[in-house]
Amino acid sequence: MSKVCYYEILGVSKNASDAELKKAYRRAAQKYHPDRNPDNAEAEAKFKEAKEAYEILSDPQKRAAYDQFGHAGVDPSMGGGPGPGGFGGGGASFSDIFGDVFGDIFGGGGGRGGGQRVYRGADLRYNLELSLEEAVRGTTVKIRVPTYSTCKACGGSGARKGSQPTTCTTCGGHGQVRMQQGFFSVQQTCPRCKGTGTIISDPCQECHGEGRVREQKTLSVKVPAGVDTGDRIRLANEGEAGENGGPPGDLYVQIQVREHPIFKRDDANLYCEVPIGFATAALGGELEVPTLDGRVVLKVPPETQTGKLFRMRGKGVKPVRGGAVGDLLCRVIVETPVRLNSKQKELLRELEASMHEKGKHHSPQHHSWLDGVKKFFENMKL
Repeated sequence: MSKVCYYEILGVSKNASDAELKKAYRRAAQKYHPDRNPDNAEAEAKFKEAKEAYEILSDPQKRAAYDQFGHAGVDPSMGGGPGPGGFGGGGASFSDIFGDVFGDIFGGGGGRGGGQRVYRGADLRYNLELSLEEAVRGTTVKIRVPTYSTCKACGGSGARKGSQPTTCTTCGGHGQVRMQQGFFSVQQTCPRCKGTGTIISDPCQECHGEGRVREQKTLSVKVPAGVDTGDRIRLANEGEAGENGGPPGDLYVQIQVREHPIFKRDDANLYCEVPIGFATAALGGELEVPTLDGRVVLKVPPETQTGKLFRMRGKGVKPVRGGAVGDLLCRVIVETPVRLNSKQKELLRELEASMHEKGKHHSPQHHSWLDGVKKFFENMKL
């Protein structure tokens, strides 16, 4: 067909190896295949040129004849050997190389060798809920996971004890069948064995030929100290059993830490709010606050304002991936007294009156705010 140099068509040198030839042909075939270039006569012609060039150069005898005599050495119309359009001889079959190039497009996954196909089992996920104390200190818990396990009666073969699966005669054990229409070749899953490559004529009564059974599996999970919501623990080979004796999947334990009534966590630090009375905030004092290690005494200095943070170093969390232990940060909240009796109310009014004596500012933030409001309205009048 083409009289262009076969080496130029594939873009390789005359001393190119078989692997280089195959790689060049794959590249050209993927680029110019008619399915990827519909109604493109030029692309179709280039595809046929690449096909012709590879069929000649992949055959050692044809390549030697072509190197010595050019197109005359391989074209029957010019007195050469078998035409390039044939599939005989010792060269690579076009249907074979076509399957290599486009197998991934149509789901073909190799399958040249015989034998039963095996499939890895599915990975599983288990949501594990922990208290904050368990997550910080670490723990060991037992979980029950519904999963598929290898059938003990048949050892995962799916065949009754004493029998064996037989090779599928339709696909010859490949699990795939090849359909050829002209130059177009497609691989698809064998309709008889469903891709396993074997037929079970006498199925196991326990698993009904599946090779796996559904069961509840009890596992012990060691949770390291310092885990947090979003962390996960991988248990290798504890997922579902594989099909046809394939390897099992993995189990991923997803950590979820419950909300704590006192503490909130932010990475390695813990936060809590500590309500204090009006008198303690004004005069200062001591009060007990909780930590994950027990009670500690917090010293509150006089004139403490609401929202002030007190840091207790080393009373937080040691991160699971290493690093320094975090801190506990206590935010004090000054609590307004409620349900006062008449005497208490009168005492507060006397206190309020004494705090507004001329020249004395017992509430600096309040007076500062009032000054800012006054200036705001003055500026509006300008």
